[in-house]
Amino acid sequence: MLFFLVIISAFPALTIDLYLPALPQMVEVFDTQQAMVNLTLSSYFVTYAIGLLFWGPLSEKFGRKPILLTGIGGYMLASLFCALAGSIEQLIAARVLQAFAGSAITVVATAIVKDLYDGREREKIMATIMSLVIIAPMIAPVLGAFLLQIASWRMMFVTLAVFGGFASILAFFYRETLENKYDGSMLRSWSRLGVVMKNPRFVALLAIFSVTPMALMAFLASGSYIYINGFGLTEQEFSYAFAFNAMCASFGPTIYMKLSRHISVQNVISLCFVLLAIAGILTLTIGDTSPWLFACIAAPATVMVIAMRVPGTNLMLDQQDHDTGSAVALIQFFAMICGSIGMVLVSLNPESLINNLGTIQLFVGITGGLLWLLVRHRSFVTDSLGKYNKK
Repeated sequence: MLFFLVIISAFPALTIDLYLPALPQMVEVFDTQQAMVNLTLSSYFVTYAIGLLFWGPLSEKFGRKPILLTGIGGYMLASLFCALAGSIEQLIAARVLQAFAGSAITVVATAIVKDLYDGREREKIMATIMSLVIIAPMIAPVLGAFLLQIASWRMMFVTLAVFGGFASILAFFYRETLENKYDGSMLRSWSRLGVVMKNPRFVALLAIFSVTPMALMAFLASGSYIYINGFGLTEQEFSYAFAFNAMCASFGPTIYMKLSRHISVQNVISLCFVLLAIAGILTLTIGDTSPWLFACIAAPATVMVIAMRVPGTNLMLDQQDHDTGSAVALIQFFAMICGSIGMVLVSLNPESLINNLGTIQLFVGITGGLLWLLVRHRSFVTDSLGKYNKK
């Protein structure tokens, strides 16, 4: 089950990171602008976010397995459409389809974790999955750069289709984990999103932990341009720098789990926001000195974002005893929307990408930290954390 959850949780990272080394090349191949190529990323995230709201409630109505198989099948077809795209507009359209199908896979993956685990055990499972899934962005850019050398960017999307085929085999043998399906109509199942949003405890935590992906997604959107166009690295060298970032990020969940044994979860989260703000200051002041110094600042910033994802998601899920699919959909929807905003903001002025990134990191660190201070001692936070400690 753990292997299966890791595979279906790896779809977003692979889909995004595999073709990052090709972004600068695509500007020339399609004879277009950087902003248009970046739309293949931002349009993916926006559609992906909307798809989560579509599929999440349906997984409560029809079960996890039918939605998962539908998503994987659509993802494979869309990946092939991407590989066959003859223009940047066609590629963007195919990416939209790929995102919509892929969102079904992700929402089911997190819902299955909620179905099977609770409390501190759920934290451990999520931390393990995140640590292993982050191997994907370590490997993906390196594999992508290799594919660019032996083939073209089209082969990257063929590779994603093949990965989808492998996941479909595992999904076929998956046994349904949803015990009680929603017995209302399909239209009413989507209304459960509104029911979850009426929970003030859930919404308070949602507002805090949705801003953190802005810093990570801003780095994803600007990283290849900063390293390749800004610092003059080759696509292969960029893939190594990106893999270093992902390798550091893979320790984020483990660092959180170890720290939370000795320091309160409230303090761990507060520390993450503070360190993210410091990373923003360093990016603004010395980030443009060298690619390796920039990498050494960006990596800890990524670690902080990833480390907060474990307790943040767990605390939000703990506020909902029912409507898991809708809750997961909303958590990932707002994370993707805020992440997309970060990608757009960092690209507003292409001539100052490093400063743009540093400003976003600083903003997220300060804003998220202040919001967290307002709720960290509220009963719905302390009661949940107290329950984990007992377990």
